[in-house]
Amino acid sequence: MTRPTVNRILLALAVFVLPWLAATPLAAQTGDPPTRAVRLSYLNGNVSLQAQGEDQWSQASLNYTLTTGDRLYTDQGSRAELQVGPAAVRMSATTDLTLANLSDQVMQLGLEQGSVHVTVFELQPGNTVEVDTPNGALNLLEAGDYRVDTDPNGTLVTVDRGRLQVSGGDVSQEIGNGQAAELTGTNPIQVQLVQPPGRDDFDNWSEERDRRMSSPRSARYVSRYMPGADDLDDYGRWQPNTEYGPVWYPTGVPAGWAPYRYGHWAWVEPWGWTWVEEEPWGFAPFHYGRWALIGGAWGWVPGPATVVPVYAPALVAFVGGSGFSIGISIGSVQAWFPLGPREPFIPWYHHDDDYLRRVNVTNIRNVTNINNITNITNVTNIHYVNQTVATTVVSTNAFSTGQPVARQMVHVTPQQIARAQIIAHPAVAPTARIATGGTPVARPPVQTARPVMAVRGQPLPTPRAAGGRSLPPTATRTPAPPSRQAEVQPNRQAPPPVITRTTPPPARRIETPPPSRQAEVQPNRQAPPPVTRSLPTARGQVNTQRAPAPFSSAPAPRPLITRTQPPPARIPFSARQPALEQHPGRPLEPQQRQNIRAGRPAGPMQDREVLPHAQPAPRSAPPQQRPAPAPKSQGGGSKKNSRH
Repeated sequence: MTRPTVNRILLALAVFVLPWLAATPLAAQTGDPPTRAVRLSYLNGNVSLQAQGEDQWSQASLNYTLTTGDRLYTDQGSRAELQVGPAAVRMSATTDLTLANLSDQVMQLGLEQGSVHVTVFELQPGNTVEVDTPNGALNLLEAGDYRVDTDPNGTLVTVDRGRLQVSGGDVSQEIGNGQAAELTGTNPIQVQLVQPPGRDDFDNWSEERDRRMSSPRSARYVSRYMPGADDLDDYGRWQPNTEYGPVWYPTGVPAGWAPYRYGHWAWVEPWGWTWVEEEPWGFAPFHYGRWALIGGAWGWVPGPATVVPVYAPALVAFVGGSGFSIGISIGSVQAWFPLGPREPFIPWYHHDDDYLRRVNVTNIRNVTNINNITNITNVTNIHYVNQTVATTVVSTNAFSTGQPVARQMVHVTPQQIARAQIIAHPAVAPTARIATGGTPVARPPVQTARPVMAVRGQPLPTPRAAGGRSLPPTATRTPAPPSRQAEVQPNRQAPPPVITRTTPPPARRIETPPPSRQAEVQPNRQAPPPVTRSLPTARGQVNTQRAPAPFSSAPAPRPLITRTQPPPARIPFSARQPALEQHPGRPLEPQQRQNIRAGRPAGPMQDREVLPHAQPAPRSAPPQQRPAPAPKSQGGGSKKNSRH
């Protein structure tokens, strides 16, 4: 069948597939990875990461991929921002935040201490955004702007725009647009409407970031569900292309720049090997779409803007094989190149056929090879356009330890690249260092143990600090009834009218300006200062500052009240490592994780891999036993070398 005929058939099929994808939620099937991930999109100061299932803390890095179970802490004077779909989560200083759950429909955050600002630009039907605190679960009911501050004395919730529902125990109360509420207690909780506090520097910064994200020029070309689209405006230009449609070209890149060369590899489950680009704009173009070399310049071809994209850890093909490493003096190496337009991405992690189709169709604008995507039978015969012009090679050690690739590149000849074959994945198992997030740092002034997530209505354990000392007691009040309108408490005045931002009420605490992004992680952290909030009072009363007791160097974890039961905790790397080394380079499959969780051996992998594995380079065979010397009368036999 000729290529034009195939293209007509496949494009007709795409006409059917793409509208269906645009209208249908991308609900992951059992065992499939989520179709979205969280981007660490902004760092200022010292920000630490505790990877899912681990005790060790590491230095967070820009454009790192976060998923269920990851935990972040912002040091004094530091800030961070997370992007996921059409939402942004911003962390103020001394904030302890856990990504309790991330699926295609649920984003669940656990806030142990500090302040977060959550902006939801769009909330699709059936999707939920939940913020869990020690004093109640907050379910965001619609798109809007929300701020949550929590400390040992309680939680302050401010709804600048939107609606949310507070729940915990028998309490269920809605907080509406322009309202604020103070939450205290745990079981039961008390909800008291209060005067909205004034703006502070954290609010102003969040508003500035919102303006940047709300209407980027790139929104005309990419889906708003694609994290990082707003960064493309400042670091490149869009140009139309007759073959590929809109193409984005990065500006200010160094000579010799190529995709997937200026960054490092990380291990993020459930995807496994994941690329982390070092440029500020380096997220969307490396987890969505394809790259093309057009007129000597690299351009990024995004997927269709009308379709919710599916995240991929790195849209590359790995190369290797027995003939590739011949002549490379440093020994074992790993190599890859960016996929070009219309080239299929073959995941190296567990997935089903439907996921394979979606991760490709949603990230290719002009679908002309959907047959290869849905029924791959001849992948090794595909002519990859970028293999000869953008293959990057590094030593296995540099790859497996997450070193910056550009400074560790190994020179290879065109002849060596020509001998390379497309392989399933690098045959490299992650080390403990890379599986826990990278460069280790000193533990921040929070408990190593993660906060306990307690489902609403279940008994909560009594929180205790280090050494068995109880936390400062919270005042007990009669629990508020589960109505939408808060009733007047016995010893309180009625809540004051909502105060708009244009008439500033008493201000929250003002933070010191954060240090530069390049600030080094300090080896010895200090305990954060007392959290001081300006608590609203009834009109006509004097507003006083409340300073809770300072956190100790190891404050007690407080149970977080949830509406949604989060998934089980991730299995520690030490328990997964033996099984990972049995099939290096592939994350464990669902049934293997279930076996380990149940105390059984992981067992073998069951997925069929389409692509082959790299074969080791030819080595000298073990010397064969020499035959007995022939009689002299028969002449001397020649000695043959056993190498092959």
